[in-house]
Amino acid sequence: MKKITVIGAGKIGATMARFLHSGGYGVTVIDRDAQYLAKLDLPADIARREADIAQGLEASALEGQFAVLSAAPFHLTRNVAKAAAEAGVHYLDLTEDVASTRDVRALAENASSAFIPQCGLAPGFVSIAAHDLASHFDTLDTIRLRVGALPRFPSNALGYNLTWSTDGLINEYIEPCEAIIGGKRAMVPAMEGYETLGVDGVVYEAFNTSGGLGSLCETYDGKVRELNYRTMRYPGHRDIMKILLSDLRLAERRHILHDIFTHAIPGTSQDVVVVFITVTGTKNGQLRQETLARTIQARHFMGVDCTAIQITTAGSICAVLDLLAEGKIPTKGFVRQEDIPLDLFLENRFGSVYNHGAH
Repeated sequence: MKKITVIGAGKIGATMARFLHSGGYGVTVIDRDAQYLAKLDLPADIARREADIAQGLEASALEGQFAVLSAAPFHLTRNVAKAAAEAGVHYLDLTEDVASTRDVRALAENASSAFIPQCGLAPGFVSIAAHDLASHFDTLDTIRLRVGALPRFPSNALGYNLTWSTDGLINEYIEPCEAIIGGKRAMVPAMEGYETLGVDGVVYEAFNTSGGLGSLCETYDGKVRELNYRTMRYPGHRDIMKILLSDLRLAERRHILHDIFTHAIPGTSQDVVVVFITVTGTKNGQLRQETLARTIQARHFMGVDCTAIQITTAGSICAVLDLLAEGKIPTKGFVRQEDIPLDLFLENRFGSVYNHGAH
């Protein structure tokens, strides 16, 4: 039995722990809140440990572990990755933060184990899927990734409920976004690049948000005319957020925005994840387009009732861990999501969640 440590016992971290336990791994969960850990509805043989990762993580805490999976806030990424490097254990995370991933890459340079950041939905599955679609073309023109994690029954002006990390949401709405424009890598502002699109008869808006591309800009630098990532929301959301972030200058006071969101916007377990990836290029001299689309709803999986964002995010990182444990992806150094074959991912017991909702 391979031993795994999960850092962070929030909605996603706890789901990862349940999935891995069901999958035959020995699981330890670490969180800073002892009372929360004690009340958490987890199988009795999942070990629980209290530790404040903000104060650092000792390498000795990971002794005997096969891997550590971080579901902690993005600003704690380096602390976990540093301990993994010192302990010589494999490291996986869910971060969408660009700067945090640079830290992970630096730590991976001389590591004896694999460092695989950005293993969630976006970046994560969408990177794997986009890279696979792109491989079907002789030459590439555009790669466009659109992802929405949304309530099924929106009932406020924002058309939104909290379904995942509030800090992560605010971060991707504020930080600059990577893209390729006119064949050259560029940074573009978050909340811009507005467009509308329809999936299954539902109209969405989409706009730039940070972090969703992972390492795709580096991978496709000089190979594609246009590459971008945009978050999908119900129409009207972007304009209200621009008022909050720009006109009221809450981008400069994230703690206030965080407090407003957690106080006023309820969470929901009735959510949906929409993935819409389009690649255009030439095949046999003709301009062609291929699209991968998924609409994934909350459901029961691996013995657990899951929201759509839980099942897609936890399912993704657990699938990557399985592939690592089976030696089907690189087991040393920095591993990009693009290094993971889509067919192996979808055949995996956890990655199979993405076979649902296909169009």
